[in-house]
Amino acid sequence: MPVPLPAQLPDTLTISLWDFTWYTRTGPGEPFADLDTAFTEAADRGYNTIRICAMPYLLFGSGLDTTRLRLGPLGGDYGQRVRWYDVGATTEIDGRAHLLALFRAARRHGFFVILSSWEYQQSPSFAGDRRWYDALMAIDPEHRAEALADALADLIDFLAAHDGLDDRVAFTELHNEVQAGRLTEGLTGRDPVLALGPRLARGIARFKQRHPDRPVTVNYAEVPVGSLRGIPRDIDVAAFHPYVYGVLGELLDTFALRAPDRPFPQEAARRDLLRAGAPDLADWAPPAADRWRLDTTVVGLREVYVHDWCDPQKWDAWLYDRYAVHRLAMEQKLVTWIDAAADWAAERGVPLVFGEGWIGYTPLHGTFEEGPVGAAFCRRAVAESARVGVRGSVVCSNAAPQHPMWQDITLQRECNAVLRG
Repeated sequence: MPVPLPAQLPDTLTISLWDFTWYTRTGPGEPFADLDTAFTEAADRGYNTIRICAMPYLLFGSGLDTTRLRLGPLGGDYGQRVRWYDVGATTEIDGRAHLLALFRAARRHGFFVILSSWEYQQSPSFAGDRRWYDALMAIDPEHRAEALADALADLIDFLAAHDGLDDRVAFTELHNEVQAGRLTEGLTGRDPVLALGPRLARGIARFKQRHPDRPVTVNYAEVPVGSLRGIPRDIDVAAFHPYVYGVLGELLDTFALRAPDRPFPQEAARRDLLRAGAPDLADWAPPAADRWRLDTTVVGLREVYVHDWCDPQKWDAWLYDRYAVHRLAMEQKLVTWIDAAADWAAERGVPLVFGEGWIGYTPLHGTFEEGPVGAAFCRRAVAESARVGVRGSVVCSNAAPQHPMWQDITLQRECNAVLRG
């Protein structure tokens, strides 16, 4: 039988995605310089839950000294106009102490925390050196899910030993978007969801051996309709990220931003997307001393380059010009995915949570997802999620202190009220 969510949780988890930013951006003037301020603002917008990369393997598996953990930008101006990557300055924290500070602040403000990890996607990109990344990659891919399970179990033991802070944990995800990172290395077959199943099942079993009374799951990019049978049968929460892309997917395909095997259309990008004075793709990278960071993130060089150098008005105009062709299909995909996720969760008897969504990955200063189209998508997605009885959801992935959308207080209050019924 699935392990139920803790009884003390709210009826609906209204989630703000703090990801790894809660520890990478703690310097003066940064969004998490003061955790109490961040929680106060989140509560004012209607949230009661945050979802984070808890850096579990770094803190509880790597063996590295994290008492003076240096974190900072990717190097030079690289990534400074990229959403989630625009770290302002190098800072130094005590990793475990900062984790406790977050949980103590969550308790003060009545919040709960979804534990996850982005470590096999990009968290080590922001470290002062590559030791965190190397420690992760030294683990055989067959056993990475189990290593994460052990680290997360140790993390919960650590919270329990410090004033019972484990009471703030809503549930635990072994990793974020498991089929879209380095948990898949060495797999054969065309469908990573199916191929990953045995590895993830062993990780889930390992966590349950340590904490049989705590809900645990894994999180999937999109809603993998057609591959849902590959999800481990003993998860306790159905966790999906319904990013529909649509017109944004056309942009990615037109400019080959995620297709390094195809030529990059430099002149078309310069004409249609880029700011005046943008360098060529071949000339854009972190400084030599930081070049190792390119290996540590799943966001490719082309996508970072275009996000860094796009003219946000050109980017938005490109999407708006073509949106009408995609609108119906995007709405249909959203509803179909939500219905499929809800049906799968009902069949398994587990709660449904959307920890991210809805359109996709846009530049830091692009407003397509924050503007009228994106706001309408937020309202539609939240209404559909409420319709199927979702147990938790974001308003939007960009509705968090590190994004410009945080300033749209009215939209967040409105959508969170719909989620709460």
